[in-house]
Amino acid sequence: MGFKMGIVGLPNVGKSTLFNALTKTAAAQAANFPFCTIEPNTGEVNVPDARLDKLAAIASSKEIIPTRMTFVDIAGLVKGASKGEGLGNQFLANIRETDAIAHVLRCFDDGDVTHVDGRVNPVEDAEVIETELMLADLESIEKRRAGLVRKLKGNDKDAQQQDRLLAAAQEVLENGQPARTVDVDEEDKKAWNLLQLLTTKKILYVCNVDEGDAATGNAYSKAVEDMAAAQGAASVVISAKIEEEISQLEDDDMEMFLEELGLTEAGLDRLIRAGYELLHLETYFTVGPKEARAWTIREGTMAPQAAGVIHGDFERGFIRAETIAYDDYVELGGEGPAKEAGKMRAEGKSYMVKDGDVLHFLFNA
Repeated sequence: MGFKMGIVGLPNVGKSTLFNALTKTAAAQAANFPFCTIEPNTGEVNVPDARLDKLAAIASSKEIIPTRMTFVDIAGLVKGASKGEGLGNQFLANIRETDAIAHVLRCFDDGDVTHVDGRVNPVEDAEVIETELMLADLESIEKRRAGLVRKLKGNDKDAQQQDRLLAAAQEVLENGQPARTVDVDEEDKKAWNLLQLLTTKKILYVCNVDEGDAATGNAYSKAVEDMAAAQGAASVVISAKIEEEISQLEDDDMEMFLEELGLTEAGLDRLIRAGYELLHLETYFTVGPKEARAWTIREGTMAPQAAGVIHGDFERGFIRAETIAYDDYVELGGEGPAKEAGKMRAEGKSYMVKDGDVLHFLFNA
């Protein structure tokens, strides 16, 4: 699996420009007026990983298949969206389907680009969006708790658990805090996730800066960074204009362009890495002469479940995983030498897959 990240923000903060650049398409219309994106646009990008290229070179793989990340460009929200202002609740619903939210914030001054509230203050912008998501959650919770009354009278245990969790979320939301601040017990986590509350989504703040501030950030992005740190969220500095320009360049030209700007990598790479860290994701590899392929899993995934990412039959019929650490594979020069050196291990169902593992699964069909 990859992961799905919803790109949200107020109108005219540069999120559709960023989406276009990241997906190297013009699927989302970037224009200087509110609501230019009237349907959620979805695009997939390859997750860059230099390790995959090295593994493919060693194994002489005919094909290289990176893992994928999905971006969903969600139309600009405004104050009052939870009550139907702007384009309203239809876009709030699209957020529920994502794993995390990339909240694009305007961190640049430009008199030619209209701000919906006539000022530049990314921290206040973030608060506007968060407030709308909290209000939408509160409305949802009130309706759902009202719908549980009959089951609660019948002492339905699932309904009792659901109502208890909804009540906990309602309490923090009414105190001005997102639902992600609720301390959820391990035995409640599955039921909690099924609630699909908007403010349980993890947040990555994307500071959209001018080209000149892309390497160092600015006072606006520093304020966002401080806010994110206080929330336990993450932030990344990106110039949507730069990303738009480099999306049209060949690799060699892109490297030269980035170097001139004092950047060591594209914003896409930083954004994906921040997203992986935020969601506690990691990568394992399958490598052979036919293909070298990367697979995304969550940290702590056991071998059978990691195999299931490839195909459900692999998980159901799992026997064992033949495992080589990435460093051993590269240092020794491939599967054969690693096996001869005793670096290939046979791991069972209790093995927790590690980032960078090169795996071969054995299973009963």
